[in-house]
Amino acid sequence: MASSRRYRLTLSCPDRVGIVAAVSTFVAQHNGWIVEAQHHADQPVSRFFMRQEILADSLPFQTVAEFEEAFTAIAHDFQMDWAITDSARKPRVVILVSKPDHCLYDLFARWRSGELDVDIPCVISNHETFREFVEWHQIPYYCVPVPKDDKQTAFDKIAHLFDQVKGDVMVLARYMQILSPEMCDRYPNRIINIHHSFLPSFIGAKPYHQAYERGVKLVGATCHYVTSDLDDGPIIEQDVIRVDHSDSIDDIVRYGRDIEKTVLARGLRSHIEDRVFVYGNKTVVFR
Repeated sequence: MASSRRYRLTLSCPDRVGIVAAVSTFVAQHNGWIVEAQHHADQPVSRFFMRQEILADSLPFQTVAEFEEAFTAIAHDFQMDWAITDSARKPRVVILVSKPDHCLYDLFARWRSGELDVDIPCVISNHETFREFVEWHQIPYYCVPVPKDDKQTAFDKIAHLFDQVKGDVMVLARYMQILSPEMCDRYPNRIINIHHSFLPSFIGAKPYHQAYERGVKLVGATCHYVTSDLDDGPIIEQDVIRVDHSDSIDDIVRYGRDIEKTVLARGLRSHIEDRVFVYGNKTVVFR
C-alpha cells in the first residue's frame, strides 16, 4: 500500500499558455502520481494559481530540497512564486488567547482528535486564565501581560517566543489585543485572526452589539490574516447565521461563538494545507 505522505506544490505566476502542461509534464517525467490538482486564472490581473498534491513515494526526490533543485528551471521560465512542502512535517501553530475560551477549547479538541494535524509548541496569553487547562495537555503556557503604557515590549516578547519555538503560524483565538504594526509586518500572512463579525461590516469592538443595534438579519464571523490595518487583512474564510427580531444580544453572541469556532478551524486548516494564495488584499482559497 502506498504511503499517504505527499508533496504539496503551490505556485502563482503571470498567466500564459502552457503552465499546466509544463508542470504536469515535469511530474510525469519523474513518474509522479498527482492525487489532487486545482488551478485558477484571475483574468482581471492576468494571474494564474495552481496547487497540486503528489504522492511523495512516487517521485525520485527524497527531500523537498531535491524537488526544489529539479523544478527551479521551470519556475524561472514562468516567473513563478512557488513553494513545495512535505505533508510529513507538521506545521507548528502557536495559539494566542485572552479570556474568551470557546475558540481555544475547540482548537484543542480538533488537535487531540487528529482533525488538525499540527504541533502546538506553546500557548501565549495576556492572562493566567487557561494555564491549568493548557498545561494539563502538556503544552507550555506563557503569560505575557500587555500593559497599556508599554505594549511594544509585550509584543516583542511574544515575537521572541514565537521565533524560539520555531512557529510557522500564529493564531489569535480571540486574543483581545491589537498587535503593533511592527509585529504585523514581521510575520506577513502568518498571523491568523478570528473576528466576530462578517467583515467588512462592524469592524472593531463589540460587533455583535453593533449588529443588534442595526437590526441585521444575518451575523457571522471572519477568519483573516492580520495586517497593520485593523480587521482589514486578506479574508480566508467566512460564514453567517440568520437572526431575527426576537433574538437578544445574548442569543446573537451565542450564535456567533458557534460560527467563530468553525470558521477559525476551517481557515486554519486551509492555511496549514497550503490552500490559500494571497495577492493584494485578496485570496484564492482552493477547497
